[in-house]
Amino acid sequence: MKQSDSHKLRLGMVGGGEGAFIGAAHRAAAALDGRIQLVCGNFSRAPDNNRRSGRALGLSPARIYPDWRTLIESEAALPESERMQALTITTPNQLHVPIAEAALRAGFHVFSEKPAGVSLAEVKGLKSALDASDRKYALAHTYLGYPLVQQARQMVIDGALGRIRKIYVSYRQGWLSTGLENSGNKQAGWRTDPALAGASGCMADIGTHAFSLAEFVSGQPITHLCAELRSHVEERRLDDDGAALFRTAGGASGVLIASQVCAGEENDLTLHIYGEKGGLEWRQMAPDTLVHRIPGGEVRLLRAGSDKNFLHPRALQGLRLPAGHPEGYLEAMANLYRDFAASILDGVPANYPGIETGIRGMAFIEAVVASRGNWVALADTVDSPTEVLS
Repeated sequence: MKQSDSHKLRLGMVGGGEGAFIGAAHRAAAALDGRIQLVCGNFSRAPDNNRRSGRALGLSPARIYPDWRTLIESEAALPESERMQALTITTPNQLHVPIAEAALRAGFHVFSEKPAGVSLAEVKGLKSALDASDRKYALAHTYLGYPLVQQARQMVIDGALGRIRKIYVSYRQGWLSTGLENSGNKQAGWRTDPALAGASGCMADIGTHAFSLAEFVSGQPITHLCAELRSHVEERRLDDDGAALFRTAGGASGVLIASQVCAGEENDLTLHIYGEKGGLEWRQMAPDTLVHRIPGGEVRLLRAGSDKNFLHPRALQGLRLPAGHPEGYLEAMANLYRDFAASILDGVPANYPGIETGIRGMAFIEAVVASRGNWVALADTVDSPTEVLS
C-alpha cells in the first residue's frame, strides 16, 4: 500500500456494477474528499459483469469476489492492515439486512443504501446486531447531506419559523410511467418485484426520502398518517404512486406525495414548511437556493457557497466551492461519506443518518401499506426523527 493511502478508509462494495446508476454515484462520492479508497468488491451476480466492473475500477483480480459472502469471509481473513474496514451495500432491498448483519459480525462498518431492509422487524433485528458490535452504520439518505437542507433544519431549530404548522413534501418522477420492468430494465425490474423490493414500490423507493426530509427539517416525528397507494401501470405488482396526510408529534399537519408515474418529470423532490413566523422552500433540482418567506410579502433567497458566512456552520461544512458554482447530488452524498469516514478514522461523533433513521423509514413504509385510506399510528420506534442532530 502506498504511504499516501495509509490513512484512508478502506472500502468494499456489494452491488453497483456495470449499468447500475447508484453504485457509480457511491464510488464517486466516497472518493471526492480523498479519505476513502475502494479496495475490493462483488459488483454483480453475473460473473462477467462482476469481473469487468472490478477491472474497470483497477482492483486486483484476487479482490473481485464472486459473491458477497465470499467477499466478507475473505476480507476478514486478510491481515488487519490490508482488509477492508467498511462495506457499502448497493443491492436490491431484500439483501440489505443479510449483508449488513454478516458484515457487522465480521467486524466491518456498514454504509447501506436505503431503505434499511424490507420489514420493520428485520431492521430492528439489525439494530440489535449493531448494538452488540462496536461498528458504525450509515444509511444513504443522500438528500439530508445537502448544505441548504442542513441550513433549513438549523433555521427551524433557531426559531426562525416559530411553531411549525404545515409541512408539504413531494417527490415526483416519471420514469416508471410505462411498464419498463417488462422491457428488461433491471432497475425497474427489481423495484417492482415484491420479492426484491418488499411490500412497497414507490413509497419505499422515493417516499422514504420525502419522509426523512420532512422529519429532519421540521425536527418533528410523524406519528399518524392516512395514505392512498395506487398502481397505475397495468399488472404492476407494487405501488407506483401514493399520497399521505399526516400529523406530527409537535402538532403540525402535512401532506406527502410520492409518484413515479408523473410523465415528463425527472427527479423533483420539493419541501415546503410553514410556521407562525414564515416558511421555507427547498427543491432538490435547484439545491443551491433556499427560499425564506416572511409575513408581509418579504422573500429572502439564501444561496449556497463556501464564502456565504451568513450560513450556519453546519451548512458551510458541506460546501466546497464559492457561490455561483452549484454543488449537487454527488457532493451531498460525499458529505455523508466524509462524516462516516471521520467517525471511523478520527473518532468524532456520528453525524449522519443511521439505524434509527432506517427504523423510522420502515415504520413509515409499513404504516402507509397498512393504512390505505384509514388513519393509523406509526409503530413506536425512536424518540427523535434522525441521528443527524447538529
